[in-house]
Parts: sequence; C-alpha cells; structure tokens
Amino acid sequence: MIESNANRLVVASCTPKTHEPVFKSVLESMGVDPSFLEFVNIREHASFVHRNDRPGAQRVAEDAIKSAVARAAVLEPILVKEVDVTKKALVIGGGVAGLSSAIDLAEQGFEVHLVEKSPTIGGKMAQLDRTFPTDDCSI
Repeated sequence: MIESNANRLVVASCTPKTHEPVFKSVLESMGVDPSFLEFVNIREHASFVHRNDRPGAQRVAEDAIKSAVARAAVLEPILVKEVDVTKKALVIGGGVAGLSSAIDLAEQGFEVHLVEKSPTIGGKMAQLDRTFPTDDCSI
C-alpha cells in the first residue's frame, strides 16, 4: 500500500468477525488508520444466500464490492476517545430480566438504580401462581 500511495483497503471474503481485527492490526503496523478498512462479507451475503444461482451470487458479490469501494473512498478517521467508566447503572423494568440484570451488575460492583412503572416488581412472573416444570411458587 505504501509503494502505491493507497490509503484505503477493501477486503471481500468471509465474515469480518474473524478477519477484521487482523487486517486492522496490519494497517496500524503500516501506519495507515485502521478506520480506512472496508470489509465485504461475500460468503454469507452472496455465496451462501445464492448457492443455487451462481450468476446471481456473482452479481450480488460484484454489487457489494462496488458499494464497498464507493464507501471506502469517503471513509474518514474514527477518533478513539478513552473515558473513565462510572460504575453506575440504570435498569428500566423490574421483571425477571431487569432483576437479573440488576443483580449481575451489583455483583460486579456497580451502583444500580432499578426503575419499575408498576407498584410491585416481578413483571409477568409475579402474576403466575406456579411455574413449570417444578410446580414451584413463582415468587
């Protein structure tokens, strides 16, 4: 990239979940901003979807790559800012999920504020008499 004065990279392959961090670290090592990477997932978005239609898969892949090249041309650096984490959390809803989340956060050292619109907590679970499969009391 350095010899050609290229300052953007478009990769067309499989999922970025696996490979994107590798390409970003390579760009960083070359002194190129890693936010100038555009990834195109042609395996899951073209090949797999159109496995019985090769010409269709080819068209979709080509369109996706053309779109990625157009997007890469206008990419701007993404500024990374580190901030201190305030160990406070607001959990909205006192149902089973809200209560579980609040407990998990509190166990991690967060100050938790739980907000529930009803006068009681428990959500739908509080409306049940017994639970399946143990037939235990729901509350």
